[in-house]
Amino acid sequence: MININHLLKVTAAWISIVYVVCFAGIAMFPGIRPGFMMYGLHMNINMGQNIITFGTFLSGLVIWNVIALLAIWLFAWLFNIMKQ
Repeated sequence: MININHLLKVTAAWISIVYVVCFAGIAMFPGIRPGFMMYGLHMNINMGQNIITFGTFLSGLVIWNVIALLAIWLFAWLFNIMKQ
């Protein structure tokens, strides 16, 4: 049985660290974004202008944490209810 509360705390810490590193990378090296889109996601689209503000940082951090927490909660719930 998975301890869901502990797993959610670890997930929140992990996704926050990854998001801060990615946001800082985009802020310091704006050319990373189109390169990642082309080579990592196999698409070549015009991303427009980079908008780096405290508001976009905070909203992205919240959105990614919510998505990650819901995904991990669903995983743990399914893991705990399914019999081996």
